[in-house]
Amino acid sequence: MSYQAQPVGQLLREWRQRRRLSQLDLAAQADISTRHLSFVETGRALPSRDMVLHLAERLEVPMRERNVLLVAAGYAPIFPERGLRDPALAAARAAIDLILERQLPYPAFALDRHWQIAAGNGALPELYDGVAPELLKPPVNALRLSLHPKGLAPRIANLGEWRAHLLFRLRRQIDITADPVLIDLLRDVSGYPAGTIKSMPPAGLEHAVAVPFAIHTEGGLLSFFSTTTIFGTPVDVTLSELALELFFPADEETAAAVQRMSGGTPVFVRATSH
Repeated sequence: MSYQAQPVGQLLREWRQRRRLSQLDLAAQADISTRHLSFVETGRALPSRDMVLHLAERLEVPMRERNVLLVAAGYAPIFPERGLRDPALAAARAAIDLILERQLPYPAFALDRHWQIAAGNGALPELYDGVAPELLKPPVNALRLSLHPKGLAPRIANLGEWRAHLLFRLRRQIDITADPVLIDLLRDVSGYPAGTIKSMPPAGLEHAVAVPFAIHTEGGLLSFFSTTTIFGTPVDVTLSELALELFFPADEETAAAVQRMSGGTPVFVRATSH
């Protein structure tokens, strides 16, 4: 999709339709008249910069695409995009490094919008035994690394479930962003071997409360669940698209095995309700 070649009204209409809103729905949410919204979408009225941002907010348009809308309307983009090494992001980078370090000995990664690994804590290098070198060449794509037949996939005990979980997340991300790179990524990884979703789960996983990532290693079967953390109030495109993926042991056996493999003392932290 070539956003830059389209007028702002057409882009706004596409975002409205993507969000499954009628003109009346969006006009009510934005507190403007349906007539004015119709004029904006058809190009009969040029929205102000504030109106573009106002409608983008109601449509939950990602920050990168808000810049695209501004440019299409004839305004300068207002959300900067910096590399993680930029001095302006030093505090955010320090926070990311701290989170990744504190996650040891369990794996943790910072993923960009396209699932490329921007940073990692280097935990459990044994996970990557046998992975084809080209899949580990930067920039490493976490989806391809996980699902490619020359990647982790042959050793993932519940490949069918894990693959379905990742593809669901990817499709949801495409619904939100309409990113053509993600669409190509989905087309690519969807062609990888699927595994069997209804296969017998590994021992102990049938009672899992989340889709686990279960993988065979020289240290035994390891089972993890993951959490995803994002920045809450970013005004930078890079930070708005960054996600921290943290893996935790799904059972005591995994916690003990990881500690043995990393040379530490087994520790298993249980969640408590308050």
